[in-house]
Amino acid sequence: MPNFEGNWKMKSSLNFEELLKALGVNPMLRKMAVAAASKPHLEIQQNGERFHIRTSTPIRTTEIHFTIGEEFDEETVDGRKCKSLATWETENKIYCRQTLLSSNGPKTFWSRELKGDELELILGADDVVCTRIYVRA
Repeated sequence: MPNFEGNWKMKSSLNFEELLKALGVNPMLRKMAVAAASKPHLEIQQNGERFHIRTSTPIRTTEIHFTIGEEFDEETVDGRKCKSLATWETENKIYCRQTLLSSNGPKTFWSRELKGDELELILGADDVVCTRIYVRA
């Protein structure tokens, strides 16, 4: 089983502002979010297939707790409430489908994949994809 546990710092980010735009975040909030999220810190605790992920930025800290294969409550990147289901897509990759609880909006998802010493986080909204690469801190 892959070991996602540890502290991670972001190495690179591609298309984050485009993702926020696809989610309908207004331009002023997008600029603030991009600036604040430029250096997020991830803390991942893992016990088998049970995960606790804490993402911290100067503006906002989010936490999710989930077990692979069990539905859980979460918020999308733009703060909408959803039901999520994380599953193993490959041996080293978790894929999570998010289903909005109310309102219309793009279909959203995320995935986390261990690639050697790096963690690749993919955030998606319909056809727009943001890729963020993390290294252990």
